[in-house]
Amino acid sequence: MIDLETLRARAKALRHYGLLTHWHEIPPEVWVHYQQLIEWEEQERRRRTLESRVSKAQLGRFKPICDFDWNWPKRIDRAAIEAQMSLDFLNDASNLIFMGPSGVGKTILAKNIANHALLHGHSVLFVTAGEMLGKLTELDSDSALRRRLRRYTAPRVLVVDEIGALSYSNRHADLLFEIVSRRYEQKSTILTTNTPFASWKELFPSATSVVPLVDRLVHHAEVFVIEGESYRLEEARKKAEQRIRQRAEQRTNRRGAKS
Repeated sequence: MIDLETLRARAKALRHYGLLTHWHEIPPEVWVHYQQLIEWEEQERRRRTLESRVSKAQLGRFKPICDFDWNWPKRIDRAAIEAQMSLDFLNDASNLIFMGPSGVGKTILAKNIANHALLHGHSVLFVTAGEMLGKLTELDSDSALRRRLRRYTAPRVLVVDEIGALSYSNRHADLLFEIVSRRYEQKSTILTTNTPFASWKELFPSATSVVPLVDRLVHHAEVFVIEGESYRLEEARKKAEQRIRQRAEQRTNRRGAKS
């Protein structure tokens, strides 16, 4: 049995206004076919919308969380991090901050949570701190700056990666403060950093905005401290050992072939 009122609401959502105008003129046998058509249209629009959000998010390639080696870090709160996949932090515009040395998986975890939000219909943007602040400082007009700031303010989830990987000026600090202030208590920011907040004054020497910047970031935030050695270095070491073994086997095989 086709629920015509529900079908009408779906047609209105799709803006099929010509059809809605002649709704009562449509014979009953047409509804079965129209229901199939409207389902195809909805599916295609969902696909195209997701495709657009994925493109705008700029997450790039990343290891899925199911492949993350939770045993590698010396310190990591797996349960608390996995709980963020519920996306409850979006309800009160809370921030997530991943803090730890390079190579312990901060970016992988941030990208997986952001991707989960993306798949659940939320707008997402991933950017490194260096790229974001560099582009902002290059702008030479107030109107261009306002447009660029809106780009970083608009997404429901903004991921700012690698704060602390580069040195920053007072201007960088002020721009980061502006972005955080615009998003404060409105939208969620996921941030990764290799520098404890107590040392942020060293990242932004003499910047007066550092204290209020940190204050707004952590006011509604969950901070995940990860400790351990770089997993990337471990992977590189394993690959190097594998190449050495392969070359040794190739030499052994060539000697065997000659004899």
